[in-house]
Amino acid sequence: MLRALRGARLRGQDLRLPQGLPAVVKPTKVTNSIRALRFANGEMTQAELAERIGVTRQTVIAIEQGRYSPSLEMAFQIARVFDATLDAVFQYPEK
Repeated sequence: MLRALRGARLRGQDLRLPQGLPAVVKPTKVTNSIRALRFANGEMTQAELAERIGVTRQTVIAIEQGRYSPSLEMAFQIARVFDATLDAVFQYPEK
C-alpha cells in the first residue's frame, strides 16, 4: 500500500506525493490470468516475468493480486510474453 511520505527525502529527491493525489491507492476492478498463464508456460516465475517486461518482482505480485493495474504499454508487454491477447490476460467486469 502506498503512503504519503511526510517530508521524506532520498539523496536529495523529494519523495512526497503531489498535492491532490490520494495517499492510498484503490484496488482495481481489473482481474487477470497471469498466474495461470505463468504456470501454463513452463512454470515461469514472477521474477522471470518481471525481468522480461522490465519491472520488479513486487510489481508483478501487485498486478497478479489486483492491487495494481499496469499501464496499457505494460499490459501489452505481458500479453506478448504469453503470446496472448489482452482479453486473455486481463478481464474487466461488465457491471
